[in-house]
Amino acid sequence: MKQNTGIPRKDVSLDTFDAVIDRRNTGCLKYDSAAGRGYPDSIQPFWIADMDFQAPPQVLDELAKRTAHGIFGYTAPWPEYHAALAAWFSRHHGWQVSSEELVITPGVVFALAAAVRAFTEPDDGVIIQQPVYYPFSEVIKANGRRLINSSLVCSEGRYHIDFADFEKKIVEGRAKLFILCSPHNPVGRVWSRQELLRLADICLKHDVLIVADEIHHEFTRPGITHTVLAGLSEEIARHTITCTAPSKTFNLAGLQVSNIFIRDSLLRRRFRREVSAAGYGHPNALGLFACHAAYTHGEKWLEVLRLYLERNYQRTKEFLHQELPKVRLVEPEGTYLLWLDFRAFGLTDEQLDDIIIHKAGLWLDSGHIFGADGSGFQRMNIACPWTTLEKGLKSLAAAFKAM
Repeated sequence: MKQNTGIPRKDVSLDTFDAVIDRRNTGCLKYDSAAGRGYPDSIQPFWIADMDFQAPPQVLDELAKRTAHGIFGYTAPWPEYHAALAAWFSRHHGWQVSSEELVITPGVVFALAAAVRAFTEPDDGVIIQQPVYYPFSEVIKANGRRLINSSLVCSEGRYHIDFADFEKKIVEGRAKLFILCSPHNPVGRVWSRQELLRLADICLKHDVLIVADEIHHEFTRPGITHTVLAGLSEEIARHTITCTAPSKTFNLAGLQVSNIFIRDSLLRRRFRREVSAAGYGHPNALGLFACHAAYTHGEKWLEVLRLYLERNYQRTKEFLHQELPKVRLVEPEGTYLLWLDFRAFGLTDEQLDDIIIHKAGLWLDSGHIFGADGSGFQRMNIACPWTTLEKGLKSLAAAFKAM
C-alpha cells in the first residue's frame, strides 16, 4: 500500500509551478535571513540561486519513504546510484562517466575550495573570468592564493572571452589553476564547443589545471546546448575536475550532495585527501536518496520546469521593454538568473543598491560582488511563480519610474 505523505500528487504541468508556497519561518536563507543581514524584514527576495518550487514529486515520495523508515545511519552510494548518474549524463549530455571517477562533496563551493588547496600552494595564481560567481574569488583569497582575473568582454549586449588576455594573464601571473563557470553565472553565457576548446588548449599548453563548475548545465534556453568540457577529449578530461550537483536542477541545495568527477586517478587521490583532511567522509543520506530519485524519475518535471522558466523570461523581457527601457537585459543563454544593466541611470553602486533595497523593496544580488566588472549591474533570480516575479518587477518599475 502506498504511504500517504500528505503531499498532493498529480501530473506535472506549467500550472504546477504557478503555486505560491510560503517559505517563511522554515529556516530559509532566502526568506528568513533578511533582518540578520541588515535588510528590511518585508523585502522581496530575488537573490540567492534557489527556486521557489517544490522538488519533483518522485523525490518527495522517496524522502517520505526514507524518513518513515526512521533510521539515518551512515550511507554510501550504491550501484543504482552510480548507474543513475551515468545514464543521466550520457542521455542528456553525451558524456560518459564511471563510478571510479566520482567523489561526493557537500557542495560545489566546498569542492572548489578543496581543489584550490589540493592542486595549488600558497601564493600560487588561480585564474577566473569576472564578473563571475563570487565564491570563486572568496575560496581563492581565503586559502591564500593569488586571484588572477581575465575579464569577460561585453560587446553589444553579449559577453565574450578575450583569449589573448586569458593566455597573457596565465603566463604573467604564473597561474596553476583555472576555475571555469559553465554555463556562466551571472552573465548567462553557455560557452560553445569552439570557445571551450580554445580555453582548454591554452590551459593544456601552459599546464594549468581546470576546475569546471557546471552546476547550471541543465538550464539552457531553447536551441542552446551545453557542452561538458571534460567530454571534449580524453586529454582534456584528464586535466579537468568537473563539478556537478542536482541542487540547482531539482532545487535540492539544502540536502548537500554534489557529484565531482575526476578522470585522472592521481588528481582524484589528491582531491580525496583534501576532502578527507577537511573532515568530510560520509554524504548526507537523504541527499543521496533525493539525487538518485531525481536523476531516475525527474526528467519530465525538469522538461516542464524549463518551459516555465522560459515563459518567465519572455514575460520579464517584455515587461522591462515596456516599463523599464533604460534597464538593459543581457540576453541569457542559460541559468535562471538575469543580469540587468542599470548603468544608464548614472548611479554609483551604493546609490543603485539603496534604491533597489529601500525604494523598490527588493533583495537582488549587487553586481559589484561578482567583481569590479559587475559594477552597475544587478542579478535577479526568476525561478519563482510568475505572480511573485511580476510583483517584484512592478516594485522595481515604480522605484525607477521618475528617473
